[in-house]
Amino acid sequence: MEDLTTHELREIDSLVGSPLPVSAALGRGGYDGAARMDKQIAGWRPALQSADLDMLPDKDTLDARARDLGRNDGYVQGGAQLHKDSIVGAFYMLNAKPSWAVLGKDEEWAEAFQEEVEQKFTLWAESPQNWVDASRQNDFTGLIRLAVGVTVFGGEVLATVEWPKQQAREFNTAIQMIDPDRLSTPTTMQFDSRIRGGIKKDPYGAPISAFIRTRHPADYHFPYGSAGSMEQWWKEVPWRKPWGRAQVLYFREQKRVDQTRAVADMAAGLREIAITRKFRDVTLQKAVLAATYAATIESELPAQAVYEQLGAGGGGQGSFGSGAVDYASHFLEAVNEYVGASKNMLIDGVKIPHLFPGTKLNFQNAGAPQGVGQDFEQSLLRYVAVSLGVSYEELSKDYTKTNYSSARAAMANTWKFMQSRKRIIADAMANSIYRLWLEEAINKDMLTTFPASEADKLYTNGYQNLMFDALAEADWIGAARGQIDELKETQAAVLRIKYGLSTHEDELARLGKDWRKTYAQLEREKKERELRNIELQEDNSVNAASGTPREQEDDGTGGRDADE
Repeated sequence: MEDLTTHELREIDSLVGSPLPVSAALGRGGYDGAARMDKQIAGWRPALQSADLDMLPDKDTLDARARDLGRNDGYVQGGAQLHKDSIVGAFYMLNAKPSWAVLGKDEEWAEAFQEEVEQKFTLWAESPQNWVDASRQNDFTGLIRLAVGVTVFGGEVLATVEWPKQQAREFNTAIQMIDPDRLSTPTTMQFDSRIRGGIKKDPYGAPISAFIRTRHPADYHFPYGSAGSMEQWWKEVPWRKPWGRAQVLYFREQKRVDQTRAVADMAAGLREIAITRKFRDVTLQKAVLAATYAATIESELPAQAVYEQLGAGGGGQGSFGSGAVDYASHFLEAVNEYVGASKNMLIDGVKIPHLFPGTKLNFQNAGAPQGVGQDFEQSLLRYVAVSLGVSYEELSKDYTKTNYSSARAAMANTWKFMQSRKRIIADAMANSIYRLWLEEAINKDMLTTFPASEADKLYTNGYQNLMFDALAEADWIGAARGQIDELKETQAAVLRIKYGLSTHEDELARLGKDWRKTYAQLEREKKERELRNIELQEDNSVNAASGTPREQEDDGTGGRDADE
């Protein structure tokens, strides 16, 4: 028999409807995870669906729950803040790196181009006027931080490129951030196979345009069913201009083939995160309840005597209910009268009453909130940390059981995740904005190192070519990696540079600095020290790279002086 695919076998199974599936009769593979007769996993038969069918029907619910946790769960909110602080930091710095050889230039030109472009771009991007933001709310660094934060809860970031014609603007390029909820398929186009999740594609799957709602579907003062035609609620925005200039900026990490949209990484752990939050709430409520009664008064009267005085079993007017009320009222009145008239002791200013005969005072412990901070909650928080891509120590701020080695290992794992997210989201968006600005600056002849007369080199048949890519190449310096033991890590950096395993550019970038600016500042400081006759006293008693005292270093003479 000709080999059949799994899908064909399942179709035969559904048609035959026999107790023993045809696919099983023909034999099964060697994977225990696919076993159908195993009682432990016999009922585990997830549907085999496309990436969009798995994701798009549940995306709204997943996004809403993730954002709810971001608003109301301190750990999740802290994890999102950790993403922004570890990837972007306080200043997202351009490090222009044009491929000067491809452009037919030399290194001297590249240095001049880098200096001019970085200064002019930064002036525009980080201006207090917020020219880069169409809504004039964020500067460039603020936009990148916003993009990273949005991705934590939705897995994607969306923006459009605008061209405001305001006289005060030297550059018209502006970025309009858009809530991804507004990216959706118009109701009149639901059955158009070319449109998925609001994105229209060509036969190869490349995006052509985006359908963006004019307002959020559940916006304030804009409920479902508002007046207006369906066509007025959506606007189709071309993905690019005819010459290649981007019009829609959309970034996400693709995890499956034919995947159109994305959900947050934390979607896989939403259930556990919600249960963790509920666990903390219930545990704290238990502690509060245990602390409600600070003290109780206990009577030593025999239970039988108490019930007889309460009139238990007497019926009529002497029923248990009325007897209990009467007894409690008279008893408490007697206690109150006795205590009020008694002589009280004072211990450190605290009044201790002389109690009614046959009673004693019991102080109740407030009750420790069992579980909080213990192994169970730690295991839950570790799951939350994995869902957010950070280490448990950084998420919980709990370093009580952490030594230097484990802290470094945790930081290294977080750093690898943050670097990948930096490239996929932060760098991708920053590069797009930089390319948009650079194209405008060249065509407006605002760069002396690359005048508008050379702009034709950047287009082939009226479309941006690889020469433009070579000119717009850049790195981005974001948040510093951070140091646990500055001495050890500085020594390691010095050794890497000394033996050619790294460069000053790489090591300074780890500290969130630009090497060219650092060199220029060092040169200025050196000249100023010479002008003012200031000498720095260097301590040569210890090797800065190894930390070993100089007199203990073996210079090949067995520790003896060279002239001995």
